[in-house]
Amino acid sequence: MILIGERINGLFKDVRKAIQEKDPKPIQELAIKQAEAGAHYLDVNTGPAVDNPAEVMDWLVEVVQEVVDIPLSIDAAKMDAIEAGLKVHKNGRPIINSTTAEAKMLERALTLTKEYNALLIGLAMNEKGVPKDANSRCAIAMEIIAVADEFGIPTSDLFIDPLILPVGVAQDHAPEVLETISQIKTLADPPPKTVIGLSNVSQKAKHRELINRIFLVMSMGVGLDAAIVDVNDKDLMDAMATAKILLNQEIYAESYLEMSRR
Repeated sequence: MILIGERINGLFKDVRKAIQEKDPKPIQELAIKQAEAGAHYLDVNTGPAVDNPAEVMDWLVEVVQEVVDIPLSIDAAKMDAIEAGLKVHKNGRPIINSTTAEAKMLERALTLTKEYNALLIGLAMNEKGVPKDANSRCAIAMEIIAVADEFGIPTSDLFIDPLILPVGVAQDHAPEVLETISQIKTLADPPPKTVIGLSNVSQKAKHRELINRIFLVMSMGVGLDAAIVDVNDKDLMDAMATAKILLNQEIYAESYLEMSRR
């Protein structure tokens, strides 16, 4: 399971305050804490409340890379901000997070993917929005795969995000997302990886941690490869480690929980 730490995001009050004050300390503390918890990538997102997202992204990436040496997921709504982060990224291959299947956005994202030797998250949505059923999500995923192939981007460099919506407002989408994850494995050989932004499923719901934990394990059971998560949620990480054992992805040992935290 590829773990992408979610916390360096301007939607969080502490990160937004640090960005507004250009204070690197809180950002760097979050980066170190997530890296020590086992994150393979750190998601870096300016959030919407900034006047110059490209300038802020440049600063964020530089600040984070001063203290950790793991690659980043450059996360922004505008490709100009993503490119600003890619230009200063230096630790391994970055992830572009993300693009829809809308033609102009997809082509720009794939151009950047190739230019900066990046990986790419493609969202199972287009200009019409997020489809409800798994077949429609997979059809959009196939469009992304086909256009990526035209750009010479191998499917192994793609992540498909089937887009889980909050259970409180779109409960019927959750089984469709699980089915999408399963079906995506049949779309190409080798197939693209799958990824979800886990905390979206519990947005504005009670018992958020429990909902996240259960949905992560369910998603792993149908083949999920990666997730954007709170890697400092101990119970979530323990559930993931246990799921790996039960799915025969790791060798069982009495100390598997301790080993998973190293």
